[in-house]
Amino acid sequence: MINANLSFHLARTDAILTMKLTFSLKFLFIFLAIFIVEVLIAKYLDDAFIRPFGGDVLVVVLMYAFFRIFLKTNYKNLALGVLIFSFVIEFLQATHYVNWLGLQDSNFWTIVLGTHFSVYDLLAYFIGYIICLLFKD
Repeated sequence: MINANLSFHLARTDAILTMKLTFSLKFLFIFLAIFIVEVLIAKYLDDAFIRPFGGDVLVVVLMYAFFRIFLKTNYKNLALGVLIFSFVIEFLQATHYVNWLGLQDSNFWTIVLGTHFSVYDLLAYFIGYIICLLFKD
């Protein structure tokens, strides 16, 4: 692991949140493996469970792994941050924000950002969050 001596401290009343820039080969491999699986699911699978639900579970783990490539921080806080981000994007889908951004005609952006709100997606993101918690420091 390559570590940089750059730290961020955000003072809170009960704790200090610390992030250090680093490079993790382990999480790079995890990220690449999940990315390949996601691409294969998107390209070759058109079912009612794995593509919509499994893909959403994996996307949370994919984002978590990406951040862990470069950040050494409390893994629980990072996993929670990814979960909150995923929930925010999902709730924005209920407002049709892709249309607001003028991206509704872009196949790429409608796939990446999503266009339909689903409670099942929130459940999938939560399961992805639980999986992220298994990647302890």
